[in-house]
Amino acid sequence: MRFISWNVNGLRAVLKKDFEDIFAAMDADVFALQETKCQEGQVDLQFPGYTSYWSYAEKKGYSGTAVFSKQEPLRELHALGVPHLDLEGRVVALEFPQLWFVCVYTPNAQNELARIDHRLEWDEAFRDFCKGLEEGVLPDGSASDPKPVVMCGDFNVAHQEIDLKNPGPNRGNAGFSDEERGSFQKLLDAGFVDTFRVLHPAATGRYSWWSYRFNARANNAGWRIDYFLVSEALRESVVAADIYDNVYGSDHCPVGLDLDV
Repeated sequence: MRFISWNVNGLRAVLKKDFEDIFAAMDADVFALQETKCQEGQVDLQFPGYTSYWSYAEKKGYSGTAVFSKQEPLRELHALGVPHLDLEGRVVALEFPQLWFVCVYTPNAQNELARIDHRLEWDEAFRDFCKGLEEGVLPDGSASDPKPVVMCGDFNVAHQEIDLKNPGPNRGNAGFSDEERGSFQKLLDAGFVDTFRVLHPAATGRYSWWSYRFNARANNAGWRIDYFLVSEALRESVVAADIYDNVYGSDHCPVGLDLDV
């Protein structure tokens, strides 16, 4: 299966920048979007052969996630099951016969870590959510079939120093604070694998987000904050894990995963 994930930073904006051609060229089995910034009914976007699944924020023009899939899922979920964390449309989870697929747009800790407590609470709830799916427990406490998980999206954290151009000056800032990096490590320690690092353990200069300021993308002064993680059981099924930094249209670029399942 081929999976693609892209933080489009506004779906209506990226639709004016060849998004439909990019979507078609990538020919993914599952294509996930983050930061769609739209409400239900604002965008009528369908692709032949795909069904779509959307989560919307209550706040207009904010957050939002969507997934397009060639295969219709057995079940869809749009919330972690924690009411005050489920107001921003940050997750779409689809159950397929062989695995769970989870698209996530993790909250930003914001300048001076103003939202760090919310961010860490989200991380813990999201980790529990994904482990629950893996172990066969749904957010409402009901049982399902245990299945491995493929999760992707904008996790809003650079895990290691090699995951951003300038780690020194950014240490402690949102996206590279000890708290966020440690929280991401807890997700890995819970049994999930960073697929890009499975295949490219020491690669540098591979980023998925660049600030719009200071010619950051032209200078490749970026951060790797968009990931595909999989359950440990799928580690040996990882065929390819890519960062499509030649694709423009957003301040993020798409990332991809090929799995032999």
